[in-house]
Amino acid sequence: MVFLVIYFITFVGNLGMIALIRMNSRLHTPMYFFLCNLSIIDICYSSTITPRMLMNFLAVGKSIAFNACLVQLYFFVALVCSECFLLTTMAYDRYIAICSPLLYSSIMSQRVCFPLVAGSYLTGFTNALITVCFLSRLPYCGSNIIRHFFCDTPPLLALASNSYIAETVISFLAGLTTIGSLLIIVLSYTFILSAILKLRSAQGRHKAFSTCSSHLTAVTVFYGTLIFTYLRPNASYSLGRDQVASVFYTVVVPMMNPLIYSLRNKDVKEAFKHSMNVKMFSQ
Repeated sequence: MVFLVIYFITFVGNLGMIALIRMNSRLHTPMYFFLCNLSIIDICYSSTITPRMLMNFLAVGKSIAFNACLVQLYFFVALVCSECFLLTTMAYDRYIAICSPLLYSSIMSQRVCFPLVAGSYLTGFTNALITVCFLSRLPYCGSNIIRHFFCDTPPLLALASNSYIAETVISFLAGLTTIGSLLIIVLSYTFILSAILKLRSAQGRHKAFSTCSSHLTAVTVFYGTLIFTYLRPNASYSLGRDQVASVFYTVVVPMMNPLIYSLRNKDVKEAFKHSMNVKMFSQ
């Protein structure tokens, strides 16, 4: 029941965020265009994991076909990598908004925003394709029990024999995706912090910090669990410890994102109040 409630909040919260952004013209800006895509990714990758997990809670036989396992892994890796690149794009958007506010509209135009989002999806799905190709060709000659609640890379590598090359390539891709995107985010916020500290007005500094706080919170939670889970040797894989971290970023984080961006974002709260007032007035 707990995970069912979490999944329901995730689905409704992210769907509500998408609907709110689409219906309110004041939110038709690059920042909320990226946020809308973040909600789409959160719905999709939560739906890749949670329904199957809920079914396994009730099922006697908790088996999954090998091909179905790879399909689940493919979409999960693709969507998680896409979220990494999308969060990086959102950091770049905040950098332009704060460090070059007069040029923001011309730099972050539709001709720029659409390719950035499309590139995030394309890179994520390409990364997942390479990962699944390597995993599908490994010899699984021993146990066929995945010690996890979904098909993930570390438990599959733990089952396979002679997985050194696959583990090296997959670790390289995971490191390039996670650390590479995180470095760009850190670099963006270094420039942002420098620009904010130069502002003379305390009110201006507070407003600038408030526009970044939601994104920083989401980045910290998401990347913290990813780095803990994936950027470690396969030999250090621990069932209980890794399952707790995986539950957090597959089930809890998608639920938290709409809450973070709605509770800590003045524009979203005002747009929600405006939508509710319009609805009540029309009735």
